[in-house]
Amino acid sequence: MTDGTPHRPRVLIAPVTVTPTKALGLSHLKGLLWVDAMFRATRLLTDVDYLYSHTTFNITRQTAGFWEYLDRACPDIDPSRCTEDDVGSLYTAFQTQPSPPPDAALQPYVRAVEETGWTHPVSRRVLDIWRGHYDWLGLHDPGITRRMPPRMGMEEVVDYLSKRGLCLDTRCDKGPVYLDATAQGLPLRPITSATGHPNYLGCALRDLVPMTEEYDEIVLVHDRELTEDYILLQKVFGALGAKTHRLCLSRVPLDGVVRSSRHGVDRMHTAAGLADELGGYGTPEAVRLGMRLYFIASLGKGSDQSFRMDLLREFIDRAEKLLARDDAPEAPDTETFLRRNTGGRGFVDAYRLTTALLGRHRRVPLRALASSTYC
Repeated sequence: MTDGTPHRPRVLIAPVTVTPTKALGLSHLKGLLWVDAMFRATRLLTDVDYLYSHTTFNITRQTAGFWEYLDRACPDIDPSRCTEDDVGSLYTAFQTQPSPPPDAALQPYVRAVEETGWTHPVSRRVLDIWRGHYDWLGLHDPGITRRMPPRMGMEEVVDYLSKRGLCLDTRCDKGPVYLDATAQGLPLRPITSATGHPNYLGCALRDLVPMTEEYDEIVLVHDRELTEDYILLQKVFGALGAKTHRLCLSRVPLDGVVRSSRHGVDRMHTAAGLADELGGYGTPEAVRLGMRLYFIASLGKGSDQSFRMDLLREFIDRAEKLLARDDAPEAPDTETFLRRNTGGRGFVDAYRLTTALLGRHRRVPLRALASSTYC
């Protein structure tokens, strides 16, 4: 029996987590701003959670391997004096090693993360710096410095998926564990090494598999380079009965070229560099809104246009003018306006919502949206 109250769908937004091994670059900022707008707008309509756990992914070779490298190659480093640029340079050196560290070398770090939620002091330093960037940008903090253990162990995930025909375990033959969506026409994809060490995809499953029964809709947010993996996740979660959506965001090119952070990032193309460049430019509210107008509405999901500081400044100027305007008396209430930008799904489309702010003749409750969603 129900009391007649309309069902409020539960929505989970689960973006790719940026590992605390580098500076926040422009592509990272784009993803964070998109998810922030989606989450803050959606929570005005329904029950929504924002999953962003560093703890889950700290056991990957990308992160634990970097920590092993730091302790082996840079034992005298003082984390308290590290800048993001320093850490990024060390991460680039780690990535250029001739061979990755063996799984055995990572085990002390894996145990420390699993048993206590330990984070290497250098990465703790990075996360503390990122909290300052979040404050500057007005981003909701989903708990980037909080310990959030995954809900399942890797063996539990393997057992759960194997019983449903979605996993192939070949470790007895010295092979990896595979995610198996061959019934949906997709190739096998390893989620562990032959020794059982989970990769990024395996770690994501530890968080997400137990959540598939708790939410009416799951939104997976990823960059274009991870599309194949996230199509696979979408198919697997669909087989488990979860209504799953994907939001694929392209990275931000620099002078026509998309560069990975593993190859190093110039400070001018990081959150810290933008904060330096924009120091004193516009009000804090205009900068926050202008950043979202640029990275969401202008760059879009799949735009190939390169980053332009002059255009970002123009959007901050435009944001200043928008914030100075009075809302039209016939503007709809915030909830009605947000529902127009869901596309019939349980969550707000950040692109549709943000571009709507720029329409010359749109009736937009801008003041309410600015305070609740953008600033």
